[in-house]
Amino acid sequence: MLTCPALPRQHPSMAERHLSVALDATPLLGARTGVAAMTLGALRALVGERDELGIDVSAYALTWRGRGTLAAALPDGVRAYTRPMAARPLRALWRRVDWPRIESWTGPIDVAHGTNFVAPPTQRAAAVVTVHDLTPVRYPELCRSDTLAYPDLVRRALRRGAWVHTPSHAVADEVVELLGADPDRVVPIASGVPMAEATAVATSTGPYLCAVGTVEPRKDHVLLVRAFDAVAGDHPDLRLVIAGPDGWGAEQLAAAVDASPYRSRIERRGWVPEHERAALVAGSLAFVFPSVYEGFGYPPLEAMAAGVPVVATSAGALPEVLGDAALLVAPGYADALAGAITRVLDDGALRERLIASGKMRAARYSWSSFARNLADLYRRAAESR
Repeated sequence: MLTCPALPRQHPSMAERHLSVALDATPLLGARTGVAAMTLGALRALVGERDELGIDVSAYALTWRGRGTLAAALPDGVRAYTRPMAARPLRALWRRVDWPRIESWTGPIDVAHGTNFVAPPTQRAAAVVTVHDLTPVRYPELCRSDTLAYPDLVRRALRRGAWVHTPSHAVADEVVELLGADPDRVVPIASGVPMAEATAVATSTGPYLCAVGTVEPRKDHVLLVRAFDAVAGDHPDLRLVIAGPDGWGAEQLAAAVDASPYRSRIERRGWVPEHERAALVAGSLAFVFPSVYEGFGYPPLEAMAAGVPVVATSAGALPEVLGDAALLVAPGYADALAGAITRVLDDGALRERLIASGKMRAARYSWSSFARNLADLYRRAAESR
């Protein structure tokens, strides 16, 4: 489990009233990914413990087209700021100038939390920005043009005095090393694990391996297909199910599937609703996560919580987050991934150990703890302002 440095207790002057915090809820609009899971979990936990934490929670969204859908996407008790914000021009401005300020949309607030790399300039409010990973710096070839703008946006926010929240110590260290952030203003706080209840929706017939994630080069589903090719001959009933929306580079996965001698046993699901995804994961023999680089790793934790053994790479923060509750192999090696999958399929004792340790590992990640640590970070940021 991630442990976070203790944050100084708030001064009495700040503790006497509720702190007003506005979070960027843009990730909740459209197909939801891991960033959306963190954002929704934060909003639910913060509003659910509003009185205990002394936090008043509101939300804004960097969107023009989705300006009318924000309120419906938010948990009960979260105020929505619905004045439209055009994402593309605002991000272009905020890379270069400290205007317009977020209070133009929210009015006076104590803290603005950019939940997805973008912290807007503020007039008086403190700023917190979540940096989920540093793929644009470490692996720019795996990114699209909009994602490549994130480091400049974070650096600009740092110059304005923003605090940084990261999902893991691994990413916190990278933010300090690669972006030059003050280590005293970078705070790793692990979130809880999304726990959608598996519904009765049919998952898949027969035994199958499952992978969940946006189809893009960083997730390396192409490597997974190659590993499946190496395993499938010895397991004639086994299939591979890949669920997740197309990001960019999806044609590479399509080509790999078409070239596979076992292509009839490989199923692409695309994006699926969270309850259907939970059922799909829970029904699998093993969950495989071949990522090139990760800042946290929601999908394997969800699989662990569901009692499914996990095979993953040792990329980025995954060793920190998953520990010894998953079978880890070096990223980029299809033979190693295939060998690990074979071990999980054939070794009953190993399967049972991974299932038991995975459930215990996932249970350590608490949304309540996440909310408490976020609230401490908000107060620390507000006091420093």
